[in-house]
Amino acid sequence: MGPHYYEVNLGWQYARLGQLSAPGLTDTIDVAIPPEFPKGMPDVWSPEHLLVAAVVGCFMTTFLAVAENSKLDFDDFDCSAIGKLERVDNRLQITDVALTPKLLLTDESDLEKAQQVLQKTQKECLITNSIRAQVTIQPTIRFAVKAYD
Repeated sequence: MGPHYYEVNLGWQYARLGQLSAPGLTDTIDVAIPPEFPKGMPDVWSPEHLLVAAVVGCFMTTFLAVAENSKLDFDDFDCSAIGKLERVDNRLQITDVALTPKLLLTDESDLEKAQQVLQKTQKECLITNSIRAQVTIQPTIRFAVKAYD
């Protein structure tokens, strides 16, 4: 596979607020400094949020592909992510991203397969492989309640 390119444009709006857009996408995203920093803006996506969102979004899309290729049947999937920002060597960086995927399986016999799919997902996620932050997963796997006649 050859290289792919993803163009994103940023237009400054006012103060510390910008607006992200991309060719071919209709929605825009406002982006600003988070409120923890001087002149930060509440209620607006920050670059820090977007980085963590990229990790969790990539985890989900990779999971869906790996699950499909592995023929893993499931009823539901969702995932939360928390990124840790701290000072390292006098520089701020996201050092850790903790993912908590929740998977609802249709069949208890798929537990081992589901664990393997989650591990492969973590290994194959291209965003995780592109950043320095350590990405960890703490999955919860539940089973759908079967209705009996």
